[in-house]
Amino acid sequence: MSQIRIAVIVGSLRRDSFNKKLALALAPLAPPEVSFTHLGIGDLPLYTQDEDAAQAESVARLKRGILAAHGVLFVSPEYNRSVPGVLKNAIDHASRPFGQSAWRKKPAGIIGVSVGAAGTAMAQQHLRNILANLDMPTMGQPEAFLQAKEGLFDADGMIGPDSRNFLEGWMGQFTAWVQAHAV
Repeated sequence: MSQIRIAVIVGSLRRDSFNKKLALALAPLAPPEVSFTHLGIGDLPLYTQDEDAAQAESVARLKRGILAAHGVLFVSPEYNRSVPGVLKNAIDHASRPFGQSAWRKKPAGIIGVSVGAAGTAMAQQHLRNILANLDMPTMGQPEAFLQAKEGLFDADGMIGPDSRNFLEGWMGQFTAWVQAHAV
């Protein structure tokens, strides 16, 4: 696989989201053969099975983006010890109608940043359970529970020197994971 296409889904809609900032700052740490497409989820309607037969264009766009990718990178905060509702809504949309899931067999990576000391550990665990049900091989190690504290990002919004080696290694592992599991 000469070029590796990664779909990036950020589980936060906040304008100044730490996770959106993290998603953008990770790209320069990836190997050169990796390209990223950020898939927006803020315009998706609330999921209802009543609309499975005629999904909104925003849902079709999300599914096309996932299907065009070799792997999916989830970058998400933790809300109330779980995944944000907007992320779960996107996951539900792209998994439907039954038997037409865009997620099936897509290798996944999960990372997130939060102001709390535990980072996004609980949200990541819940997301792993969801992705297992969707038949997405999800990278288990290394885990990355990042705390949003001074030094994580530099003045230009890139990853600071204290975290750069770890996150560069994480991106290398994720790239290898996608290469090994992409169908």
